[in-house]
Amino acid sequence: MHSYRRDLQLLRDRRFALLFAARTVSVLGAAFAPVALAFGVLGLEDATAATLSVVLAAQAIPEIVFMLVGGVLADRFPRYRVMVAGEVLSTLAYGLLAAMLISGTAPVPALAAGAAVAGIGLAVFFPALIGIVPEVVADERLQAANGLLRVGTNIARIAGYALAGATVVLVGGGVALAVSAGLFAVSALLIAALRLPAVAARAAGPGRTAIADLRDGWREFVARQWLWVIVLQFAFIVAALQAAHGVLGPLVAKQELGGAGAWSAVLAGEAVGMLLGVAIAIRIRPTRPMLVCVLMTLPTAAPYLLLGVSAPLWMVVCGAAVMGICFDIFGVLWETTLQREIPPAVLSRVSSYDALGSFMFGPIGLLLAGPAALAFGARPSLIVCGGVIVVATLATLCSPSVRGMRVPAAEPAAHGLAVPTVANAVATPALAADGPAAAPDVARQPTGVVPS
Repeated sequence: MHSYRRDLQLLRDRRFALLFAARTVSVLGAAFAPVALAFGVLGLEDATAATLSVVLAAQAIPEIVFMLVGGVLADRFPRYRVMVAGEVLSTLAYGLLAAMLISGTAPVPALAAGAAVAGIGLAVFFPALIGIVPEVVADERLQAANGLLRVGTNIARIAGYALAGATVVLVGGGVALAVSAGLFAVSALLIAALRLPAVAARAAGPGRTAIADLRDGWREFVARQWLWVIVLQFAFIVAALQAAHGVLGPLVAKQELGGAGAWSAVLAGEAVGMLLGVAIAIRIRPTRPMLVCVLMTLPTAAPYLLLGVSAPLWMVVCGAAVMGICFDIFGVLWETTLQREIPPAVLSRVSSYDALGSFMFGPIGLLLAGPAALAFGARPSLIVCGGVIVVATLATLCSPSVRGMRVPAAEPAAHGLAVPTVANAVATPALAADGPAAAPDVARQPTGVVPS
């Protein structure tokens, strides 16, 4: 077992410190987005849950469509430059959304267009983010680096959720989105300062096509059953997360729990749990990391089931904290395993397939959430979301590859590059979440509504 003090020494490295600062600032900005956008849209005249579903789906669909493009770009060009491009797109998108909400002129097609640009920005950003960590730190420091990045993002998330709720209540969702846009701009400047050297192993051959690049990434993806089985699991989990975290949860909060402040408390509870989860994740070295990862997804249904049965707010916040603990343990183990098991030259493309598969049902969850709330009620729909998570997890545990995938008890050797050599849900979910690519990470996990 290594000491936390040794892990913290990574922050003395200039490049890791810049990446840490950029990621933290980006998450702080992104933490405003789910609260500000949800309550900003719901606060518009004649807006309904279906309106919010349309806007969020407009963000989620481009994330999926452009994710493979982002993977190819990140494996062909310097990853830090690709990340800067993604952050600039996010700055423009949230600035546009903020201007519309502040001015009061916010037609749904225009809101959907702004959300779509945000989705493209994240699709460009995310595969490069997963692949850049092995370029910044040595292989034996990967798990500590992934953990420290999550410490920064979790602290930013706690502050962001608290400030977002207060900002929405005091001055409205438009101002909160303007703050988000400014923070994305700061993140872009910090990432630009990385100036990492080119990695020879990633250079594309002359005349090589993007289709050939994608075929190589696909072969690496399907060659590992544990990888694609868990990604398939998260396709269903993310659909439930998008519906519950993006539409149904805020709707119940607005109708029955007091509004944006109550939902911010739920999100903050999740973020506090993530702080505890990452402290555990940095220390543990399971020999069967994928089994641990999948087991960690089972309790993440807790906050949705508690909301569905009308539990008091404090219990829902505790359930969200459990979700945060589990998702951060999952996230650190997932990212570290991918970075060690996947050759560096195709890492971003594999992570883009991870994200594509994880989020492919996300728009369906968003589009169904509003009509389901109107037809059956928000609380029964939340219970269904919790049930989807439980069933998908139990089905994944039936895979022998997931249960049996092992790594050496000691730190594994680097794959491909010696020194220095993605998961989402997501949210995380994605939601950033920063799953596989879907473990809930609102801070720069596809789509900004999943709990990174």
